Amino acid sequence: MKKYLFFALIALAIMSCRDTDQSVESLIVKETAKFDMTKYPENLQKVFAAHGGLDTWNKMQSLTFALPSKNGDEVHTIDLKTRKTLIQTSKYDLGFDGERLWIKQDSVFFQPSQAEFVYNLMFYFYAMPFVLADDGIIYKDAQPLEMNGTRYPGIQISYEAGIGNSFNDEYILYYNPATYKMEWLGYTVTYGREERSDRLSYINYNKWQEINGFLLPEELTWYTVENGKPTIPRGPARKCSKVDVDGSTMDDAIYVKPESGIYVKKD
Repeated sequence: MKKYLFFALIALAIMSCRDTDQSVESLIVKETAKFDMTKYPENLQKVFAAHGGLDTWNKMQSLTFALPSKNGDEVHTIDLKTRKTLIQTSKYDLGFDGERLWIKQDSVFFQPSQAEFVYNLMFYFYAMPFVLADDGIIYKDAQPLEMNGTRYPGIQISYEAGIGNSFNDEYILYYNPATYKMEWLGYTVTYGREERSDRLSYINYNKWQEINGFLLPEELTWYTVENGKPTIPRGPARKCSKVDVDGSTMDDAIYVKPESGIYVKKD
């Protein structure tokens, strides 16, 4: 009798474990289903999908990329959840530890007063279109951009008051009507000023590369602007290299101010 009871208890335990596993799996499915895409315009949802999917992007933890600059490669490392940032060049290192900006340099090559408004600017340009899913964004249809016989529909992005350091900045994403891949970005930069700007700059996203299932920029080309529209390249394309987007986090210590660095104080 005791033997039968023993085996019955084992069977019950096994069934219980199976039920628990199924319950956990069910919870994971339900949690995934909670991701609300309906807060984004339908055309923007299609742009996210064309570039690898927003739900998949949200599982990533870190992003690294390098851009050429007059100081050699400018290497950016970003924690995608906290937006902690490290920018490394041959002349200076600039970082954001989640609360304060810091800079390390041997001389005043980089003006600390610029840090607050530019430390994450290239991250925003590079992490398009996924950064356009941030909280506090207002979406509107924009006038299409006509270039070389193609009419690119536009999505205007503005920010609620108090979101970020430069909430008066605006972006316009232009996508290919056939593929929904992003091809142009129009943007204004206010550097924290109270008034909005109506002066648009333009970047052409003409080359993409597949990194871990995502389409991320391979080149960024800035354009000269006449009568509010891009005309010709302003210079050679900035080629993106050393790109990695990963589901694991970087060592948090890299974002901490080194002993030889100084905190950047807000005015």
